[in-house]
Amino acid sequence: MKDGKTNLEKKNPFNERHEDFKTFEKLLKRKTNQDDVPAALEIKKNIPIYSGQLIRDYANSSEKKQKLLTEWSNVFKSGAGIIAITNAIKSSSVIETASKIFEAIIKSEKINGNSGDHFAKPGANDRIWNSLQKHCMEDPQNFIDYYCSEIIALAAQSWLGPNYQITAQVNSVNPGGEAQKPHRDYHLGFMSTEQSANFPPHVHTISQFLTLQGAIAHCDITIDSGPTLFLPYSQQYKNGYIDFTKEKFQKYFNENSIQIEMNKGDAIFFNPAVMHGAGNNRTRSVKRMVNLLQISSAFGRAMETVNRKKMTEKLYPHLLELVLKNKMPFRLIENVVGASSEGYSFPTNLDLNPPVEGKAPKNQAMIIIESLKAKKEPTLVLEELKLLDIRQFS
Repeated sequence: MKDGKTNLEKKNPFNERHEDFKTFEKLLKRKTNQDDVPAALEIKKNIPIYSGQLIRDYANSSEKKQKLLTEWSNVFKSGAGIIAITNAIKSSSVIETASKIFEAIIKSEKINGNSGDHFAKPGANDRIWNSLQKHCMEDPQNFIDYYCSEIIALAAQSWLGPNYQITAQVNSVNPGGEAQKPHRDYHLGFMSTEQSANFPPHVHTISQFLTLQGAIAHCDITIDSGPTLFLPYSQQYKNGYIDFTKEKFQKYFNENSIQIEMNKGDAIFFNPAVMHGAGNNRTRSVKRMVNLLQISSAFGRAMETVNRKKMTEKLYPHLLELVLKNKMPFRLIENVVGASSEGYSFPTNLDLNPPVEGKAPKNQAMIIIESLKAKKEPTLVLEELKLLDIRQFS
């Protein structure tokens, strides 16, 4: 580092940005004032707390609703990055029924050995991938009663606008369950530091605007049971996807992160760039169950549907011949793969295609590049693509 650059920065010229720990600390010393969040009932540890009933009343007034949407948008972007809502799911019986459904699904899936968590050891928690669809298929009426929530809809609209898409995963941290490693979330947060460093700086800013994170409490969550740890205002640190994995930032998180208690039916929503992680469950009996929501912008999609599997199958023998006969530089072959194969791991079926070996499972492009380097026969590669296709669909 004689020239002041890390090996990662030398390798990825997009990210010739040096950590600025002083700026990071300065951002996190801000305080949330009541004037910034006039609709909030109170402020706890910099997080504005809202009444679910008051929000439902606001939903019936176009003027109050618009003011609330603006307020929440400002919190997510330039405020603490986090809001909490009491009694977000109005009926306790709806939550209790949903919890029983989730518990039955967990019990059933344990038989199949389903595991895999993006930021925890495989099997450390009980996890239901795609709880949204499974919930719907198990009990349509309970699903309707659950997702008719004005709070979920308004939170999503405030950050993403209309036509958003919801996905959900239930996470149950059992007694003695260990805390997650502090992280940012989807999209760049699911990549390694090396992978995220390949994206230009403006994409590191854009990523947070494509998703809203949420969590619905399915039990009373005390501090001892390990509610999510947050670092309010940390979404404003521009180089977070690169720097937050560094020891200095991890240590700061461990010394300064905050937690708030939640009651059954409460909800919390936050900007995915807020540094966070599930806490330690230090209780002997509480299974801390939450339904985690990842709500995506309508804009995160291509214009046309393209059958990239067919294209990849057609191209692979030709690309392999180029490799075997050394007729084209490999970097140009990678360009062809980038133009034709699916290079992103999501969306996928995380039950069948879990992130066991890393934050994201393999995708088409990774399989093709690895196969070309290994000079695999086309029949073997086509079979691998076929199996990937099966694993990716619900």
